[in-house]
Amino acid sequence: MHGVRIERLLASTAVALVLAAAPVSARGAQDGAAGATVAAVPAAANPQPLDSSDLPPSVESIGATTPQVAPPAPAAAEKPTAPAPAPAAASPAPAQPSPAAVELETSAPAPAAPATIAAPTPAAPPAAAPAAVATPAPAAAPSATPAPASAATPALAAPVTASAPAAAPTLSAADQAIVDQLHNLSSGKFDRTVGNKKDRTIIDAFYSGRDYAPLWLTDGKLNDRAKAVIAYLGHVDRDGLDPNDYPAPNFAAMSDPAELAEAELKLDMTVITYAHHAAVGRVHWSRISPDILYTTTAPEPADVLAAMVEAKDMTAALDGYEPHTAGYLALKAKLAELRAGKTDAGKAPIAKGPAPKIGAADDRVPALRERLGVTGDGDIYDKALAEAVKKYQKDHQLGVTGTLTPQTIDTLNGPKPDKPIDTILANMERWRWMPHDLGNTYVIVNLAAFTLRVMHDGKPVWTTRIVDGKPEMPTPIMQADMKYITINPTWNVPPSIVNHEYLPALQSDPTVLDRMGLKVGRNPDGTVHIWQPPGDHNALGRIRFNFPNKFLVYQHDTPDKYLFAYDKRAYSHGCMRVQDPPKYAEVLLSLARPSDGYSVERING
Repeated sequence: MHGVRIERLLASTAVALVLAAAPVSARGAQDGAAGATVAAVPAAANPQPLDSSDLPPSVESIGATTPQVAPPAPAAAEKPTAPAPAPAAASPAPAQPSPAAVELETSAPAPAAPATIAAPTPAAPPAAAPAAVATPAPAAAPSATPAPASAATPALAAPVTASAPAAAPTLSAADQAIVDQLHNLSSGKFDRTVGNKKDRTIIDAFYSGRDYAPLWLTDGKLNDRAKAVIAYLGHVDRDGLDPNDYPAPNFAAMSDPAELAEAELKLDMTVITYAHHAAVGRVHWSRISPDILYTTTAPEPADVLAAMVEAKDMTAALDGYEPHTAGYLALKAKLAELRAGKTDAGKAPIAKGPAPKIGAADDRVPALRERLGVTGDGDIYDKALAEAVKKYQKDHQLGVTGTLTPQTIDTLNGPKPDKPIDTILANMERWRWMPHDLGNTYVIVNLAAFTLRVMHDGKPVWTTRIVDGKPEMPTPIMQADMKYITINPTWNVPPSIVNHEYLPALQSDPTVLDRMGLKVGRNPDGTVHIWQPPGDHNALGRIRFNFPNKFLVYQHDTPDKYLFAYDKRAYSHGCMRVQDPPKYAEVLLSLARPSDGYSVERING
């Protein structure tokens, strides 16, 4: 997997949120912009069918959130798309309803054994709470709908980890010679094989607890445990990894106890390296972008070795470190298909040619009708089809002509997949970054597809459109816990918008902020504080969904409802605007507190 390739592919991904049922309490609060934490789902996430729509040419980041209790912080910066400085006409000040917060309290996700982004099956990873924004990503398949982490999350059986290694067995003379060599190597000589001081200490403690009995050798020869491990590591290309990264010593060519002892240690390090890569990825997310943040940690080397001692099935133990989320498994299956030479037929492209006039016959009309969802028979380019083409052009920000222009044909056909296997490998790596288990109930946002899904019991229970960050201010890829929902929020303008947009506007027109309904004051440190009181014209709308995170992003309502009509909806400053916030709140609260009777009417009231 090439770093440059990953960086390019990570531009298109998804956001996932994890939800956990929790007590809910309504309380008044002058809400600040503190916000929520988005928790992940490999987002991009890419669950289920792997279609070309899962591989948009350019998309921002993704993140995931899960709920946990935290009162709103009054002056936290918020990042909705700032209202553009308004022209002269003064508008009457809207009524300012008092803000109220509905708080979802949930426990933090339990750490899991292997893995990272969504929900795995054989190895137990961390479980997430409610509403998390995750980042799984598009799968490289040539067809159509994105499906972030939607499939049921198989239960992942964590690799066995023993706190104390089993007592060393009675040893043969051949093994005793290896014991002596291992004991000798422990006296400051492990560093020839184990370069990291911390790992040397851990491995020495492991062998010391076994009286230096070898793990991979029996009677001086490779044992069944070692054979199973070496065989498994030789086929990790099935999971998008490179078997050459996990070399096994040639034990068969060795007979000297000193050589065998060093080979024993080398195989230890190979297994530990594999467990690390499978659980949290080969490439650390921080090397790809500053707009990515995950908290999943790699398994401890001592736990990995202890798991190898206790495991009855070495294949299952090693496989448990990989994710087993629906999106990851779909990518794995697609990778196998492509390597076997199978391809997706996909939709036939619309042929290029002169644009037909209304009333003219054209062979492309049937395919065009099917692509745009227009009913009709025959091959006449009629007025209804021209209107559908015009709407498509408007939605995709093309020249609105109602004719089949070359640019319209290119957009309809979409980009051809570029090295789809590389795309899949990069997205499998991204799934490894994320928690391997998002829990039974979570939210996953696919930034590439501009959609949000609420997942419960492995199935999507509600889906809506979102607006996410523009290319220069992308929505971050992360995981977090949703803590509370704020009704009638105050928008505390983040410093980046204050300094780059509003202060320059004030210099040109001292009345501009008043006309926009914004207030100006000073923070305790003397910096300018700009905020917008609650109301119908508030940039956050009437509802904000908070998940504390270092990026100060969250999900919220918006007065700019017209943006949801576009197919590409990257217009925000990084936050995620939800098309139907009252319904979203009802769905979340009904899952978190099913007996409390939350409804759209109650939330709107």
